[in-house]
Amino acid sequence: MRAIVGLWRWRHNPLRRGTDLAEAWIALAALLLIVVAGPVVGVVAGSLSRDALYRSVDEQHSRRQEVVATVVKKVAQPPLDTDPETATARDAHSRVIATWTAPDGSAHRDRVVAALKSPQSGDTFPLWTDEQGHVVGRPLDRATATTHAVLAGFGAAVAVGGLVEGTRRVVVWRMIRRRYARWDHAWDIAGPDWGRTGTGS
Repeated sequence: MRAIVGLWRWRHNPLRRGTDLAEAWIALAALLLIVVAGPVVGVVAGSLSRDALYRSVDEQHSRRQEVVATVVKKVAQPPLDTDPETATARDAHSRVIATWTAPDGSAHRDRVVAALKSPQSGDTFPLWTDEQGHVVGRPLDRATATTHAVLAGFGAAVAVGGLVEGTRRVVVWRMIRRRYARWDHAWDIAGPDWGRTGTGS
């Protein structure tokens, strides 16, 4: 913003260098790109992500079925987990041997994780399977897909802003280095005679 304010202030200043004006114009262009291009890219990326995720949601819901499984017996739990984050989720689930009928009518029996705190033989619980009865994860829902799409759009907008600002900084850095190189060259020419004006040299 300082460079943009400087653009207005330096308009008619006789001490203004070409690089000062160029830096201000580059800052203005970068600001406009961040304000305009960033949100546009974010919306486009979010929309594309949402469409792809919604297709995935529909596909998963068409291929996965929720069936009712029946507990045969509880299986011994693995050793205690000392991590409080994973231990809390683990406490709400139990390993059991269960039976269920697949959507194609076939009977299955296997070791699964049940959303039961203290399962007893004969207890039932929901289980997601494919058409052949193999256990699969819960399908993605539209609310989660929307959240992921929003995050993708926000990430794309931030990435564009970072890219534009990074490019602006590199361009300005190169301009400053060129300016310093010109100053060094001018000093090399004037330096040997500095302070000896009028001495006849």
